[in-house]
Amino acid sequence: MRFTPQFLDELRARLSVSEVVGKRVKLKKAGREWKGLSPFQQEKTPSFYVNDQKGFYHDFSSGKHGDIITFVMETDGLPFAEAVERLANMAGLPLPAVTPDAARHEQRRKSLHDVMDLAAKFFAETLASRLGAKARGYLADRAISPATQLQFRLGYAPPDRFALKEHLGKLGVSVDDMVETGLLIGGDDIPVPYDRFRDRVMFPITDLRGRVIAFGGRALEKDVPAKYLNSPETPLFHKGDNLYNHQTARKATHDGSALIVVEGYVDVIAMVTAGFAGAVAPLGTALTESQLALLWKMADEPILCFDGDRAGQKAAYRAADLALPFLSPGKSLRFALLPEGQDPDDLVRSGGRGAIEEVIGAARPLADMIWSRELEGGNFATPERRAALEARIKELTNGIRDEVVRRYYRDEFVERLQRTFAPEGGRGFGGRGNFRSGGGRPFQPRAGGSANRFGGQGFGGQGFGGRRGAPGPIPLPSGPYQAASPQLAASPIMKGQRSAMSRREALILQCLINHPWLLHDHLEEVAALELAHPEAHKLRAGIIAAFANDHHHLPEPGELAEKMRSDLDRGGFSQALQRVENGITTQAVWGAREGAARDDVLATWHQLVVLHRQWHSLLRELKDAELALGEDPSEANLAWLRDVKARMAEVDGTEALIEGFGELSGRLQKSV
Repeated sequence: MRFTPQFLDELRARLSVSEVVGKRVKLKKAGREWKGLSPFQQEKTPSFYVNDQKGFYHDFSSGKHGDIITFVMETDGLPFAEAVERLANMAGLPLPAVTPDAARHEQRRKSLHDVMDLAAKFFAETLASRLGAKARGYLADRAISPATQLQFRLGYAPPDRFALKEHLGKLGVSVDDMVETGLLIGGDDIPVPYDRFRDRVMFPITDLRGRVIAFGGRALEKDVPAKYLNSPETPLFHKGDNLYNHQTARKATHDGSALIVVEGYVDVIAMVTAGFAGAVAPLGTALTESQLALLWKMADEPILCFDGDRAGQKAAYRAADLALPFLSPGKSLRFALLPEGQDPDDLVRSGGRGAIEEVIGAARPLADMIWSRELEGGNFATPERRAALEARIKELTNGIRDEVVRRYYRDEFVERLQRTFAPEGGRGFGGRGNFRSGGGRPFQPRAGGSANRFGGQGFGGQGFGGRRGAPGPIPLPSGPYQAASPQLAASPIMKGQRSAMSRREALILQCLINHPWLLHDHLEEVAALELAHPEAHKLRAGIIAAFANDHHHLPEPGELAEKMRSDLDRGGFSQALQRVENGITTQAVWGAREGAARDDVLATWHQLVVLHRQWHSLLRELKDAELALGEDPSEANLAWLRDVKARMAEVDGTEALIEGFGELSGRLQKSV
């Protein structure tokens, strides 16, 4: 066999389905998928869908279904081998040499997979036996239930040096195979190979097809040299190219779960048990470039959740440095730091799902981590030290390979430098105002020095110095409050204000909850809406899933709405529903409430969606206007910025017009 499954998996990993299909079919984003007209037969309404996460396409009009290889075979009429060769050339992947040993090599890999599966079964059976009592006690102490143990195929390696070796030997497995899979420790200086894993709780590591390829073992005694021991590099396992729980997390993230990276096996299990099915972990190493690529295939902004100690902070900084060169439009990382002294397992056991949600909700963007690291403990009392900071940041941003992302990062840090070091009433980082240290005291960044997305005097167009003579800051209407001190910023009042769901997003979700029949005709529209609040994203996914399950069986609108709320409650969305209610500060939007007439609901829905789209369009234009003003502080660009803000205020005013709609629902229509 010339093309081994390993080679074909690598080919599919390098090329997304949308990339290959997009060369022949014009695709349009549709939620988490792509859609277009069928390439197999004539049609006017798109029924051809591509799913990159699952790695396939499906044509509802013809019933054809497959991956990138079958697509090239179908559309170009090529045999399998030629289709693979064409795709390998597109991916820049060298073709494997044709050798007489290829088939034997593939058969060898299959036999090694069988060996690993037998080992996993042995460890699981030992855990359930009398010998596994100590290991079961450890798992019980970590709140890992028997059902969860079965779910993750956990096991126990007994203390005997030859227990696994003798068991597999009775099943006909050779010692060479056991050594090659890393189950035994052998070598020229070891006359009798012996079990690698002894007296350890065992965590099987699987590939994307669910096959066991390695193990991680957690010692039960305190005086052993290594608390955790992983399989070595083998023909099946390269630890820098795999993730723990990868197969399950890939499906979960496709279904709407957040992708959360934690540090260890037990942390992953605790997160999954708490309801975060998209949790993964590196395998005994810091995050690698290959693992980063795997994460970005599952989510645009994975959340890295590190322990709340100095080591966790350093791990976050290392991950930020690793990711920085590879950032691309839409692809980044977020960082969630746990309370000091706690890991995800501790937090789940002490605070449950709510505690994790709070940490994840406060996740910071990658730019924040870089900025915090550069300013941490710094003394910037002299111009030379501030110049050194500017040079370091410029060097970091220059390492970003994507030109567009590099430009936006440069602009972001210019603004932060201006805000942090500009004296009160000064001209900003690049102006003629002097840096003052306040009566000779060491100069430190001003409170609130991190960037405000919409404030400031522009981003500066040349290097990191900005432009001289740029107009001063123009305050924006209706933006988030800015805390005047670190104490106020950390207070529950400000925390709640920043994390609140917007009124408009709450109204949109309330419309769908109270009137799920809207999804019959507006499903694609709902899926495509830009929602700023992370909980709004999750709740929308829950609403769509509940609707998909119920709408065929419950034709009556009232019955459907009642079942919708019941399903959302059972799905763990009770708190989210409460936040939606809290986000609606008036009851005057009658069409979003229960019992509203159909025409009132449709009028309200149309108004909400139109205003929501206008608002997000204006936010993007505002960013462009600020960039233009920073690069060219002309009267024309200043007028553009003011015009955008005026139109944003106009949207706020127009939104009030939907209040009072509801004449058909038994209310007097508001005079407009």
